[in-house]
Amino acid sequence: MDGFGTNSGVIILAATNRADILDKALMRAGRFDRQIYVDMPDVNERKAIFDVHLRPIKTDNSVDIDFLSKQTPGFSGADIANVCNEAALFAARKERQLVSHQDFLDAVDRIIGGLEKRTKIITENEKNTIAFHEAGHAVVSWLVEFASPLVKVSIVPRGQSLGAAWYLPEERAITTTEQIFDEMCAALGGRAAEEIMFGKISTGALSDLEKVTKQAYSMVSIYGLNDRIGNRSYYDSRGESSFTKPYSEETARIIDEEVSAVIEKAYDRAKDILATNREKLEALAQSLLDNEVIFKEDVERILGARPFAPAASVLKDGVQEGEAENKPSTQSEVESASEDTPGESTAEE
Repeated sequence: MDGFGTNSGVIILAATNRADILDKALMRAGRFDRQIYVDMPDVNERKAIFDVHLRPIKTDNSVDIDFLSKQTPGFSGADIANVCNEAALFAARKERQLVSHQDFLDAVDRIIGGLEKRTKIITENEKNTIAFHEAGHAVVSWLVEFASPLVKVSIVPRGQSLGAAWYLPEERAITTTEQIFDEMCAALGGRAAEEIMFGKISTGALSDLEKVTKQAYSMVSIYGLNDRIGNRSYYDSRGESSFTKPYSEETARIIDEEVSAVIEKAYDRAKDILATNREKLEALAQSLLDNEVIFKEDVERILGARPFAPAASVLKDGVQEGEAENKPSTQSEVESASEDTPGESTAEE
C-alpha cells in the first residue's frame, strides 16, 4: 500500500461501521481510496430480503410481505432474518404447521419491544397513568398532520417498557421543520395527557424527552431550521472537533434557549390538542384499560377518520402506493414502536 510495490494485481477490501474515525492516511489515493456506502435497506429492499428468508418457511395466505416490509423501517438483513425465525418459533410454540401473519407481527413486536410481561406487578393508579399516557400519544399523533400513522397501542408491559404505541413511519428523502415539529408533539402527548388528566407528571416520559431533546438540538444546531441561529450547521461529519465546540459560549446559550423554546412550544400544542379532545382521550384510555391492546380500527372508531391523506411512497417498479419512512443521519431510534422509558423504577418509543 506504499505505492512502490509490484503487486498491482492485489486488491485489499475492508469494512467498518465507523468510517468517520479512520486515519486520513488510510484514505489516500492508492490505499482505501474507493468507498462504497452500504445503508440500511429501504422498503423495496426489505421486501426482497423477506422473500429470501421466507422461502424455507411454510406460511399461510394471511402473510402480507408488503405490510411487513413497511412495518420494519431501519431493520438490517440480519434483523429481518431474525423476524422470520422468531415468527416460526411463535407458530411452533402453538403447534401449528403454518406460520401466520400474526406470528410475524408478534415477532416484530418481540424484537423491537421485548417479551411481554403480563405478570409484572403494577398498581391500579400506575395502570391508569400508563393508559392515559399511551392514549395521549395516540390522540396527538392522530390529529397532527405529519406524525407517523398509528398501527396499535398497548399497555401490556414489554421488555423495559410499561406501554407502547406502534407506528408505520414514512420513508422520506428529506424532512421539513413541520414534520419534525409534529413528531415532537406526538412524542410529548403522553406527558401532556398526564398533566391534563391528573395535574401532575411522572417519570414515564423519559425516552420521549430524550427523543424530542435530540430532535430539537438537531433542528437548531445541525439542520439550520431555526430563525435565530440561521443557516448554520455545527455538525462535524469528520469528528475533527469532538473535543472543542465549534461555536462561542454566547452561541451555546442561544442554542439552549432555542431548544427549550421549541420543545415547550411542542408541549403546549400537545396540551391544547388534548384539552380540546379530552372526551376522546378519556374514551381511548378506557378502551385501553378494558382491552390492554387496541388497533388502528379502534382508534378510528373513537377519534373518527384521520383528517389527513396518507403520504405516498414508492414501492416496487416505482409505483406510488402506501406509505414510507425517513431516517435522518442523527436519528438513532426506529419509530415503528414508540416506547416510553420511565426513570429508575419504571420504563416505557
